[in-house]
Amino acid sequence: MKLPDLSNISTLLVGDAQAERVVPPSGYTANLTLFTSAAMAFLAVFALALSLATGRLADRWGEELARSSTIRISAPDDQMTAQTVAALKVLETTNGVASARALSADEQRALLEPWFGPDLPVDTLPIPQLIEVVEDSSGFDADGLRLRLQAEVPGAVLDDHTRWRKPLVRAASRLRLLGWVSLFLIGFATAAMITLAANAALSANAQVIKVLRLVGARDGYIAQAFVRRFTIRALLGGGIGTLLACIAIALLPSAQSEGGFLTGLGFQRWHWLWPFVVPPLAAGVAFAATQAAARKTLKDMP
Repeated sequence: MKLPDLSNISTLLVGDAQAERVVPPSGYTANLTLFTSAAMAFLAVFALALSLATGRLADRWGEELARSSTIRISAPDDQMTAQTVAALKVLETTNGVASARALSADEQRALLEPWFGPDLPVDTLPIPQLIEVVEDSSGFDADGLRLRLQAEVPGAVLDDHTRWRKPLVRAASRLRLLGWVSLFLIGFATAAMITLAANAALSANAQVIKVLRLVGARDGYIAQAFVRRFTIRALLGGGIGTLLACIAIALLPSAQSEGGFLTGLGFQRWHWLWPFVVPPLAAGVAFAATQAAARKTLKDMP
């Protein structure tokens, strides 16, 4: 493996005052690089927050729905109590069931309130009795439990939430993938914009570069000046964009159970360290893009 050239790294960190005169200290190339890096860093932090938030959401939905099931009992009023008691007895003797309880009228009203309003007359409507089933770490045999319920409690229907869990977890996983894809696209867009800015700066200084070549300056020496200047601009712009994005994310509503996904977009605990990776990555992208553009442009110059 080829070791990095320490002299180039030292030049990149310390700089060369004479070589840096080749690169204009201001102008549209400087503003373009700074603005592009800041904007892309801002978007990258939000894409990172989206990926992490959807990852937490998928895990939470998977855990909550995987460990809970519901039994719905539809029976005449005079048989409802007896079938509820029979279903609870079946669940008491079922391996893998940690707890089971019948929901009260108030709890069922709370479940239906978002759709029918707070004044729903649960007692006068033919609403099925719901039984909440929580499984232990080993889980239970859903098919076997359905057969037992069918034989002993004809009006009972088991819903193990599989049809709800899989689409929700799949959707959250795809959103997480979309966030990571967005990060890669942001990186490519940043590299493209910085490459254009570097090419513009090189073209604007074509006459200066020719003079430097006449006095013995090599292309690597000239390219290093462009690489350092654009790398520092990208690092500064990335830091500004990251700081603004962190402030914006900190002002978002905190995660709440009733708010769902829209209130949990921020970073949590040690995830706040991830945004600090964005500015160095922006600088790395600028370093690679500028170096490639400078060497290619200088090679093509007469």
